[in-house]
Amino acid sequence: MTEEEPEPIRRRPGGRAARVRQAVLAAAMEVLTEEGIARLSIAEVAARAGVNETTVYRRWGSREKLVLDAMLAGSDEGIPVPDTGAVRTDLAAFAHALADYLATPTGRSVARAASLSADDPDLAEAWQAFWTSRLDQAGVIVSRAVERGEIPADTDAALALELLCSPLQTRSLLGHRPIEPELPERLADLVLDGLQGRNQMH
Repeated sequence: MTEEEPEPIRRRPGGRAARVRQAVLAAAMEVLTEEGIARLSIAEVAARAGVNETTVYRRWGSREKLVLDAMLAGSDEGIPVPDTGAVRTDLAAFAHALADYLATPTGRSVARAASLSADDPDLAEAWQAFWTSRLDQAGVIVSRAVERGEIPADTDAALALELLCSPLQTRSLLGHRPIEPELPERLADLVLDGLQGRNQMH
């Protein structure tokens, strides 16, 4: 019996840790959505998640790291990296996912958090880490296209994806013009036409 007891004991901490992480990240996104990044505090997040502040500090260390983790978790779920077998449809699908994400309360909150992060060096660093991580993940769209011979081997993946995503983020942030349903495809075409046209020039 003593040999059997450690098994559930080992399992429980891992399960609890995962539940705590999920609860804290969900609470962080709730606060971010409702009150904005400027008013997000560890105390408020901990209270909503039903955990002690020390638990949050022990795992994340700072408000900025918590914000970063919450944004990454939300965008991983909301903006999956597609694999359609062709770069044009990959780019269009990724742009569509981003447009849909930016139309949600969570997506709008992340976009607003990004725009406000410049006023806080720590938050600016968190946003830079968030954007770099997302570009690294989505960069597989470009690397697969290079392997298939669809675009030049020296394509700057980060620049191509920024050109694809920036108009959508700008419209979401400024709100002066809506994101039309056909805009993701148009942006994908413009970016890809530019890359392929550059290839023809060489």
